[in-house]
Amino acid sequence: MYGDPHTHAAATGSGQGKRPHACVVIIFGASGDLTKRKLIPALYNLALENRLPERFAVVGYARSELSHESFRARLRAAVREFSRTGLKDEAVWEKFAATLYYVRGGYDEPESYQRLKEFIDAFDRGSRALPARVLYLATPPELYGAVIERMSAAGLAPRETDGEARTRVVIEKPFGTDLQTAQELNHRVHESLDEKQVYRIDHYLGKETVQNIMVFRFANAVFEPVWNRRYVDHVQITAAESVGVEGRGGYYDEAGVVRDMFQNHLLQLLCLTAMEPPVSFSADAVRDEKGKLLKSVRPIAPEEVAAAAVRGQYAGGKIDGAEVTGYRQEPGVARGSTTVTYAAIKLAIDNWRWEGVPFYLRSGKRMAKRVTEVAIQFKRPPLLLFKSHAVEAVNPNVLVMRIQPDEGVSLTFEVKPPGPDMVIKPLSLDFKYEQAFGNSSPEAYETLLEDCIEGDSTLFTRHDWVESAWALMDPIIQVWKLSKPKNFPNYDAGGWGPGAADEFMERDGRRWRQP
Repeated sequence: MYGDPHTHAAATGSGQGKRPHACVVIIFGASGDLTKRKLIPALYNLALENRLPERFAVVGYARSELSHESFRARLRAAVREFSRTGLKDEAVWEKFAATLYYVRGGYDEPESYQRLKEFIDAFDRGSRALPARVLYLATPPELYGAVIERMSAAGLAPRETDGEARTRVVIEKPFGTDLQTAQELNHRVHESLDEKQVYRIDHYLGKETVQNIMVFRFANAVFEPVWNRRYVDHVQITAAESVGVEGRGGYYDEAGVVRDMFQNHLLQLLCLTAMEPPVSFSADAVRDEKGKLLKSVRPIAPEEVAAAAVRGQYAGGKIDGAEVTGYRQEPGVARGSTTVTYAAIKLAIDNWRWEGVPFYLRSGKRMAKRVTEVAIQFKRPPLLLFKSHAVEAVNPNVLVMRIQPDEGVSLTFEVKPPGPDMVIKPLSLDFKYEQAFGNSSPEAYETLLEDCIEGDSTLFTRHDWVESAWALMDPIIQVWKLSKPKNFPNYDAGGWGPGAADEFMERDGRRWRQP
């Protein structure tokens, strides 16, 4: 670990974990919630597991007046409260805390960026190998472009076009609010940085079970032959939340569920579920296939939105026996708001593998339970063999990949119970990650921060994918913005969404799963 950068006394770690190269992490917005709730607890857990470089430092940058000592004290309390391990090891914390520094500065002050650069440059003195730099933008999204321009002008993030990028800039979502703003942000970013230096972070991609979708698909030969239009009837991707807007009413009333969940998380799950096998697990190979898949999704024209999508907004109701208020009564929400808190969208993929197979995506606030899953429903077999028996139907096989909270995989199939009669009943094989591996999975930010430090961009979003995703969702957002709903709120908190969503599926002869 680095000591004081101006005396440069480096200590040597003793763990046998993974040891990437030396690194300095600079966090812009270091006095904010993201830093204390996610970033520093994640870095502490990496230190706890000996997964940080031996030469490592974190430099916080924000407008608040803090010293190194007060910054460390604030983050100690944050780790105790928000780390998945708590403040587990005092000795590890003390060693980790010695790597935490703070520089005060404004986001529009060139002299402050220059002072930050001089502080960071001190880590490089006397080093045989210069440390990588990870510059993390934990600021409000409207500051992204300006901060990148200022840091580049100060020499903190010089453009790199050859070889592996030593300087990496991490941008939190949202990456714009529509296609136009996403393109404008990408343009501003690319004026200062090469694309390989840009790490657009989506915490969903850091979840262990999301990464396991690729392993499940491509490491098990038994599933690949049936992962196509010949055997799959349809796919349901669900991201249901039992919570409301949790004090983010002002933000959510501008965003809505399509911007908040579909444009990023659900489309990422769609890509991982439906993409072709990449030639390798390298960053560009994986992201190329995801990009190809997204480009093959059939666009929904404005006049088709009514048939391809359903929207809703929650009223009051009960969740886990407790009364909860409706969306329009949430703090920060306009009393006559028509913001969409539930959406169901049917997508078609125009390629050889998935032609004719509908993908149903849904997400909503204040649903019956918190659950994220991908369910592949296979086609029903013919009933010819069972015509002479009292068998009315054979349930379809369903493969479910559960992302949260009960992470695992289940496969439903038909069996005959003991007895003289020909009776068919469904049974499930159920695998749970916690039972198999214990409750020790790293949190998403731990995985993603470690990848940033190592320079692995596989789990990060590329600029072309962002723009393709917005191009798919923009028509729906715009149509709903122009045609105000007259029946909001149209579903009770604690249910599975509006009745129109059930009718939407029934028109196709299908129905939603209720996990």
